Amino acid sequence: MDSLGMKPEEIEAESFKIIDSEAGEHGWPQAEWQIVRRAVHTSADFEYVRSMVLSDGVVEKAVAALKSGAGIVTDTNMALSGISKARLSPYGSTVFCHVADPDVAELARREGITRSIAAMRKAVANPANRIFVIGNAPTALFELLRLMQEGQADPALIIGLPVGFVGAEESKNALAAGGHDAPFVTNIGRKGGSNVAAAVVNALAILAAGE
Repeated sequence: MDSLGMKPEEIEAESFKIIDSEAGEHGWPQAEWQIVRRAVHTSADFEYVRSMVLSDGVVEKAVAALKSGAGIVTDTNMALSGISKARLSPYGSTVFCHVADPDVAELARREGITRSIAAMRKAVANPANRIFVIGNAPTALFELLRLMQEGQADPALIIGLPVGFVGAEESKNALAAGGHDAPFVTNIGRKGGSNVAAAVVNALAILAAGE
């Protein structure tokens, strides 16, 4: 029990009640709302109710990808840490972040690119990696889109929520503009973050479990 005299699951349930009440008539279908609501919950920011962008059919496609045991790649260790491994374990999914790998650092140095770009190149080289979770580095999202355009990547799901003032909004606009077949979850604007990206994965895992 915490200082409020409530169990963690009771606090979460009460938080969702508050979000549902304050969001009002939001227009999101029930399954999609589970994703948006998790973003609001982890950030305490109701702007996500208006700014989130989900591609058509993304929930069904994302659930199918999770249940297939697709490898999940994040752009930061923070996002990796925030994803519930227990919820993914029934499907055999493994979560990776390559940004701190020595070979990625060497590739970045040799090619004169960021480690985020180098990590994305390493990630797509493994065809088992089908789900990409980007909450920090717009360069990672831009690179993934480039690799897709060149036929070097075929994601089953992109969660593109990089945060910041340089390139973040533009990278998300590029993702949402389409020109590709990948299902995606993103948002409009500068906001985002590894915590929000991880929350989206967790929401999808809960939907996959039928909870």
